[in-house]
Amino acid sequence: MRKRLSLLATAATAAVLLTAGTAAGAAPGSATGAAPGGNTRGNTSGNAGEKEPVVLTGKLVGPLHISAGRHGSVTVSESFAGRLTLVDSAGNHQVLYENPDWSVAGNAQRDGTTYFLESQGAGPDPAELAGHVRIIDENGHQRTLGDFAALETEDNADGDTRYGFVDLPEGCAAQLPANMPETYTGEIDSHPYGIAITGETIYVADAGANSVVSVDVGSGKTETVAVLPPRPYKISAEAAASNGLPDCVVGTTYDFESVPTDVAVGADGWLYVTSLPGGPEDPALGARGAIFKVSPDGDEVELVAEDIMSPTGLALAANGDLYVASLFGEGVLKVDPDSGEQTVVLAAGFTADVDLRGRTLYATVNALPGPEGPPDGQVMYVELNGR
Repeated sequence: MRKRLSLLATAATAAVLLTAGTAAGAAPGSATGAAPGGNTRGNTSGNAGEKEPVVLTGKLVGPLHISAGRHGSVTVSESFAGRLTLVDSAGNHQVLYENPDWSVAGNAQRDGTTYFLESQGAGPDPAELAGHVRIIDENGHQRTLGDFAALETEDNADGDTRYGFVDLPEGCAAQLPANMPETYTGEIDSHPYGIAITGETIYVADAGANSVVSVDVGSGKTETVAVLPPRPYKISAEAAASNGLPDCVVGTTYDFESVPTDVAVGADGWLYVTSLPGGPEDPALGARGAIFKVSPDGDEVELVAEDIMSPTGLALAANGDLYVASLFGEGVLKVDPDSGEQTVVLAAGFTADVDLRGRTLYATVNALPGPEGPPDGQVMYVELNGR
């Protein structure tokens, strides 16, 4: 996505998620071990399932999104290949859709129908923006719904939101690198990324627009529900030195963009949204991701949990527990919505997304390929303890 330069930033979130490389300092994770980096609070040892995690399938190309279906099947968005793949309970693959010219993102299932997001224009070499929901019914008929690029072009959801330094001392702005403005406001951008369906409404986390968007299932009408607030970061001497920033920024606050990555509908009717901090997503500046909840009318946005390492996928349990895929953290985390305590429930590397079906938790792991060998993204599952 076309994010402004920010602290440490020439590579924005979509550039990280849409290229075949890994973040600086990260290394390919193992499906059976903890990922590099990571910073969780509370109990972080081992897996919290009744059984050891099982690898359902591998050889997936950038499996950034997953949804659990019937009879032990899952649908995986192989985002780097522009492909949507159904994986049955035995690990067999069936390609449901493929178009390498489009980025395939979040997917969801309902009543035999598959809904998924596809877009163009985000990433390090931006083209004209385009994006919509594609729908495939149980007979294989396809149609599209919504127009995220048109909505963002007209509204620029975060166009009035101020990002950047908050409290620079006098004369400090003149010492900043030439490619780093003191402040800026949101630009026109769209990258529909996470999806949830409830009733007659599709909710989408747009990681380019920094907003949550609704799409009416009947009419296709697309509207901005809410914009997530900026994520403040207090700049340390170490962060300033490692990024070539002048000493005068130490102790000041930088407001990063809050980048929505997934959305889920809670039993309370509110929307729960994971958010990246809009700058470096690896552990360089610590665990700065967050979960927000948004009222259905968009009038209220509340912080639920923070200090989460790179949350890119979200699933809600019936009891309110939040399960989060931590891309550059230690795997899948269970986050207590009241205390914010984090527990590792599935230890794995490059965990991109998570979903629940009953007491079975599914996750995509090794979602970012390593520097050697072909991509080997995997789907794992684990049976959870009673919830």
